[in-house]
Amino acid sequence: MPHAFVTLDVFTKQIFGGNPLAVVFDAATLNDTAMQKIAREFNLSETTFVLPPKHADNTHKVRIFTPVAELPFAGHPTLGTAIALALASSPTQDRAEYRFEESVGVVPVSVSKTPDGVMRAELSVAQRPLNLPDTQPPAVWADILGLEESVVCPGDTQIGLWTCGTPFSFVPVSGLDSLGAAAVDMAGWRQHLNSEETTGVFVFTRETKDRAIDIRARMFAPDHGIAEDPATGSAVAALAGWLVDSDRPDDGTHRWSIAQGVEMGRSSLLDLEADVKNGRILGVRVGGCAVPVTTGMITDP
Repeated sequence: MPHAFVTLDVFTKQIFGGNPLAVVFDAATLNDTAMQKIAREFNLSETTFVLPPKHADNTHKVRIFTPVAELPFAGHPTLGTAIALALASSPTQDRAEYRFEESVGVVPVSVSKTPDGVMRAELSVAQRPLNLPDTQPPAVWADILGLEESVVCPGDTQIGLWTCGTPFSFVPVSGLDSLGAAAVDMAGWRQHLNSEETTGVFVFTRETKDRAIDIRARMFAPDHGIAEDPATGSAVAALAGWLVDSDRPDDGTHRWSIAQGVEMGRSSLLDLEADVKNGRILGVRVGGCAVPVTTGMITDP
């Protein structure tokens, strides 16, 4: 049985930018093995499968696969799927609301149209950022990333392992030169890490040379078949935990703009918001634009 699919570029307003995503509709007849085969065939960082919800309060069940494994939550697949559904339902509508059942929980997503006519989505995380024990010191991360230890954890910053359902290691570096030089050494990765401990490493700097951008970042997840990811919404959601823990901001809503994928030639822009009270995060939202690229049918394996 063939299944309709679309692909989109997410966290961008420009086709062939951002992070590509495949969305397979009407996937209720596909089993786990078939979904994984299709995700491997697309060979994008993630492919989503849209199914009927289990509970009437929700709009869809969404499953997310990398080329090698299923993820409980991911940002660009969630946002891209919402925009794909909105475009398929009514290409001319300006707003839509969804409640996606994902393995991490129910993820609300709002879709709207920007003044220049591009579709934008914003998700609210099902799980607030959680700080997990991190077992790797800066020297190990410097070795894994091929960097001098002196450029890892500038000032008094710390490495952290944070999750909003999908755990990432957060490694701050001293500047754009260090960010650009980072490259995963697989021997070091396999020696020190495993996919159960962390999905990937989010390397970032606050040096941006652009007043509109707060953070520049790269993300590597080799155990998930992702040599480098152009945009990682689930990591950016968890980054809110690192930022609030590091910066100790006042009560209120705080916003950051994160640029990722620049070194890959697929520039992405991710918007992050966190609601803070008494040093605690009460809510996190991640938003960005997406543009459709292709439509087609894929055969049921």
